[in-house]
Amino acid sequence: MLDQVLSITLISLIFLLAGLVKGVLGMGLPTVAIGILGLVIAPVEAAAMLVLPSLITNMWQLWAGPSFVTLSKRFWVLLVGICLGTPIGVSFITSGSVQIVSTFLGTVLTAYGLFGLSRKHFSVSPTSEKWASPVTGFFTGILMGATGISALPAAPYFVALNLKKDDLIQALGLSFTVSSFALAVGLLATGQFQMSVAGSSLLALIPAFAGMFVGQAVRDRLPQNIFRLCFYAGLVMLGCYMAIHAQGIV
Repeated sequence: MLDQVLSITLISLIFLLAGLVKGVLGMGLPTVAIGILGLVIAPVEAAAMLVLPSLITNMWQLWAGPSFVTLSKRFWVLLVGICLGTPIGVSFITSGSVQIVSTFLGTVLTAYGLFGLSRKHFSVSPTSEKWASPVTGFFTGILMGATGISALPAAPYFVALNLKKDDLIQALGLSFTVSSFALAVGLLATGQFQMSVAGSSLLALIPAFAGMFVGQAVRDRLPQNIFRLCFYAGLVMLGCYMAIHAQGIV
């Protein structure tokens, strides 16, 4: 009984922290949650537990923004790419071959965050979106399926399009919502999303939303330039944690 209470408390604190990070940055819930949960359970179990909190918080983030229709029309090809790439990535996480992928993902995330903090900036022209969006979506899907994390390369791509703060947050919500659906389908198809995990995933919604609301309140008070600083700094911290955790150091 005591072990069960401690387990529930630990999971609640993990999702509270993950929700707080997502509320401020618009991303990071899967990275934080899977990274810490991975200390005590298998990566595929952590990804399955994350399905409902990730999906529903992403849907909330998506619908809370002002430009759903406009962004959906603009990025629909990217979303198709995510759906095509995710099944490929799921084959990695179900086989347990995630260490190399997680290390690579964390390293790239850290490098991009440092690049952003240097005040240099990648830029993608509107004419390049025709080919860049499906390619970005496809590789985002592969990495989402392999690690449960959909930040790359979608997040840097949206930033390179010079989206404003609210549009950036909603575009991330759109991408992450589709990624979460695709991951859920992939896990269901491979028999990894069991009802026992679904119950834990549903309970994790409460602390995840609590943390997210607090994080959103913080973000609303941040000017655009301070938000971008926090965004890039957050990428560095999340990337370092991913890479280090993948090596079994923490």
